[in-house]
Amino acid sequence: MTPAQLRAYSAVVLHGSVHGAAQQLGMTDAGVSTHVAQLRRELDDQLFTRTASGLAFTPGGLRLASRAIEILGLQRQTAIEVGEASRGRRLLRIAASGTFAEHAAPGLIDLFAGRAKDLSVELSVHPTSAFRTLIKSRAVDIALGPRGDSADPELATLPFLKYQIIAVTRPDSPLAGTVPTPAQLRDADWMLGPAAGSADGTIATMLRTLHVPESRQRIFQSDAAALEELRHHGGVTLTIGFAVATDLATKQLIHLTAPGLQSGNEWCALTLATDQRPPAVSELLRFITTPRCTQAMIRGSGVGITRFRPKIHVTLWS
Repeated sequence: MTPAQLRAYSAVVLHGSVHGAAQQLGMTDAGVSTHVAQLRRELDDQLFTRTASGLAFTPGGLRLASRAIEILGLQRQTAIEVGEASRGRRLLRIAASGTFAEHAAPGLIDLFAGRAKDLSVELSVHPTSAFRTLIKSRAVDIALGPRGDSADPELATLPFLKYQIIAVTRPDSPLAGTVPTPAQLRDADWMLGPAAGSADGTIATMLRTLHVPESRQRIFQSDAAALEELRHHGGVTLTIGFAVATDLATKQLIHLTAPGLQSGNEWCALTLATDQRPPAVSELLRFITTPRCTQAMIRGSGVGITRFRPKIHVTLWS
């Protein structure tokens, strides 16, 4: 079983077709099929069959898919760690939800990486639903975001920062100083960050509960961009409370209160069990609950309107 065969098979699983896998890998369809055929012979398993609705995988085929992802993740991790080690550096790979990456990650990473001059930090943005798979496949070392369903004996969860999602508007908005009705909220123009476009998540759930029509939602590349649009053109937005604390204190923005306009949550760290963690993860877990780190996350400058792009997969701090 070779890495090339596993990459080809993983791509077939991901795309649901040999042709899609070939396009991703820059190979011919025949080349991908050859790798799959070699795996079938070696493992004595058909792995999958073609049906009218796509590929149907055997139980062994599904097990191989899971192991292939884990093996390739470990291979990639090893290659990165060897390269970093040859330069005398360690690497910490963090997965984060989009909201955490925008509001809290800059302060956390700047402070934590600054304490360890031999450490590089890689941050990638993912939906919370992908955290468990990313951790168990060793694609990342730690995941930071809202608490999810982590009832798994192989994983550990550490809560570290509570936050509020609130609604704000401009002082000259007709809604300012009132308790807006459901009808007024449905008719308002909503300036929203990327979390509003997700299939799940707190903000998306709040919008559905409020029955805000999609025609009234404008979704921007960051919460900062949504706030900037609100400041210039009005409307309503949902954002992290501490991110607009100064604007609220100076009355540049007004906090709207009404049923469904506020939600509390808590960011958590998801990792492998203690004996399987890289040392840098244990260092971060000890650091992330300290008052100094909490203040860095809350008071960090964020990433700004133009710097943050959730569609960019990886950013490096060192």
